[in-house]
Amino acid sequence: MQFPQDFTARERALLGSRFDEVYAYATLSPARGVTVNGLRCTPQQFAQNVDFDAAPSVFCPAAFTVAPELRPGRHPWHHAGVFYAQEPSASAPAALLDVQPGMRVADLCAAPGGKTSQLAATLQGQGVLLANEYAAPRAEILRQNLERMGVTNAVITNEDTARLAAAMPGQFDRVLVDAPCSGEGMFRKEPAAAGQHSDALVAHCAALGAEILENAAALLAPGGVLVFSTCTFAPQEDEGQIAAFLARHPEFALCDLSDCGFGSPGEANRAPAGFAAGRCRRIWPADGGEGHFMAKLQKSADAPAPAAPRIKPGKPAKPSAEWLAFAKEYFPFLADAPLTAAGDRLILPPAGAAALNTAKLHLLRCGVPLGSVLKKRFQPEHALFMAYGSRCANTERLTLADPRTAAWLRGEEIDAATAQNGWCAVLVDGYPLGCGKVSGGRVKNHYPKGLRNLQ
Repeated sequence: MQFPQDFTARERALLGSRFDEVYAYATLSPARGVTVNGLRCTPQQFAQNVDFDAAPSVFCPAAFTVAPELRPGRHPWHHAGVFYAQEPSASAPAALLDVQPGMRVADLCAAPGGKTSQLAATLQGQGVLLANEYAAPRAEILRQNLERMGVTNAVITNEDTARLAAAMPGQFDRVLVDAPCSGEGMFRKEPAAAGQHSDALVAHCAALGAEILENAAALLAPGGVLVFSTCTFAPQEDEGQIAAFLARHPEFALCDLSDCGFGSPGEANRAPAGFAAGRCRRIWPADGGEGHFMAKLQKSADAPAPAAPRIKPGKPAKPSAEWLAFAKEYFPFLADAPLTAAGDRLILPPAGAAALNTAKLHLLRCGVPLGSVLKKRFQPEHALFMAYGSRCANTERLTLADPRTAAWLRGEEIDAATAQNGWCAVLVDGYPLGCGKVSGGRVKNHYPKGLRNLQ
């Protein structure tokens, strides 16, 4: 691997003779992996039933390494949200956050959604997950991925983190900041990262990371935990960043990650004297990943708690007769659920979303879009079946070995074997692949065109 000259000069000065050791990649090709979605199955169930080779990763109990030539994005279980294709070490930061069901959790730099879906799986549909992305195109990718993973309790925003902090100060038990960075851990995986690297980029990313950290601190409740991560090695963005933050925020303490079971300690010569760099964690190329830095911070339980902003209660949507008839037939457990509306669409919001001050924020999604009334009939949305398809009263059941599975993902009609006439959830090995409509022994394909395997 040919590193940029400025990067090599800096790292050789910091590491000395250790440079060649820590920057020796553990695999010949960029590490490839998948992270199992706990909303669909357990890692054990995945390992027992998957039809490709997958070895457990040291970085996270839900993560597995796979062969470099595998294309997991075309696999039916990927379409069904059973796993997320993710470089193995990228699964580490979210697993360090100690999320418990029922918490309020914020992921401030969430796209494309791998770490966010890990947080959602740990919440198990309880509590609320704020998933934010500043760049609009990436925010839409985030929305699509969380929909595929069947996440029901996400509030997805496309916002500046300062606006989030102003709207919801002190409202979250856990906050993840996977900060925009200079991407030095991506040099092998994404060669463009090496081409655009410069000291100016490092300085810009360090300043942006500091700004986001300040807003994350404001969002965090007293006693809450914040995990900060990057996929870079630059001191300004890593140890130096955390040392400067702690100097500004005596109400925060640096947690010790030395027992996490992977990686290497942070480096003392990358931060001011007296900073406990060894409490941070680095993943060097030699440690089996492309590159990561992580620090875990806890806010004092007696830190000042800002007053929660007053929230004007929203009006619940009146369920239409068409929705009630549809729900009672296909999803009877949702028939009495309280709903909201966005234009003509009915939405099933997360139970905890009403307590968040989102009125003036750019909101992409709050819960699960159910559908809308069209020509006096209820027209369901793909999201409804990705979230609750396994519990639908009418299902067409496929398997990985069934040739109808590939046909379905190409957008073709398929023969109905288990579903009755009307709407049905299409499942592969019990996992949802969207919805279809059965008539005359055939299932009309409603799988979104943009998601299909067309090659």
